[in-house]
Amino acid sequence: MRRGVGVVLVGLGAFLIVLAPLLRFQVAGKLVQAPADQYSIVRLTAENARYFSLRDLKVITGTLHITVTTRGDVKEAADDHVVWDQFINANDVTNDNPQISITQFRSAFNKYTGQGVTCCGTSVDSGSGAQPVRLQGQIFLFPFGVEKKTYQVFNTDTRKAYDATFDGEDTIDGLPVYRFVQKIPPTPIEKLSAPASVLGMKGKGDIQVDRVYDGVNTFWVEPTTGLPVKQEQQRHEVLKTADGVERMPALIATATYTPESVSDLVKTARDNMAQIALIKTTLPLISLILGVVAAVVGAWLLLRPGRAD
Repeated sequence: MRRGVGVVLVGLGAFLIVLAPLLRFQVAGKLVQAPADQYSIVRLTAENARYFSLRDLKVITGTLHITVTTRGDVKEAADDHVVWDQFINANDVTNDNPQISITQFRSAFNKYTGQGVTCCGTSVDSGSGAQPVRLQGQIFLFPFGVEKKTYQVFNTDTRKAYDATFDGEDTIDGLPVYRFVQKIPPTPIEKLSAPASVLGMKGKGDIQVDRVYDGVNTFWVEPTTGLPVKQEQQRHEVLKTADGVERMPALIATATYTPESVSDLVKTARDNMAQIALIKTTLPLISLILGVVAAVVGAWLLLRPGRAD
């Protein structure tokens, strides 16, 4: 009986020892992924924002409360990608002017790397209406195991990806993070018509103008999970006529995640870090230790002198 137990333990030990690197380098890579059933609400605040109000037909100043709701489309998730729908609603709480800006973004991205995938009706709906988009760069998340380098990050306003450059390390609510800065050059994003009088120009009738956007986006990213736990968006949108003259602001504001949203995202990052550590480190280490113990005990039983079974 002792010999039989020894053989079983040696076999079990060998299995667990072989399993440990498989868990670490193959299984973990498949288990660590963005969820298909994502649901989150993030809020931003922009104080002293200046924008052209369609209701008042003039530029006004106020504090904007921006709500970003993200929901995963589980039915469309397949193979190595997930599909998330995002709805952004901005309200001027100072002047009681709701929904000054609404944007809907349907995205698809690789659930392991966070890089955009063009499928499943990806589009951006804002201003002039829904437009299909070809997604490039990081969409909502940076890759798992973020490096100190430049990443391309998709921008919904311009419908293009731009470099987000590593800008240093920081700490948010006690959580070590990497800071990335993305600069977007002036880009026409929409064609509009407005009365000449509203634009401060002579004449009657409507004038064609371009809505031109440029901005600086800063991301504070937890490197293990690739989750941005804080963002700051410096937006500079103006109306320009065909002669290139800037006629008036369309939206000039700096929006930042609220402290409550930052706290929630930091908690989510810590929870995800714990899960990743369990999958990549704890379980493989336990498997290795138990395998070595089982193999050693089994070998001892086989080699120990004594009465035959």
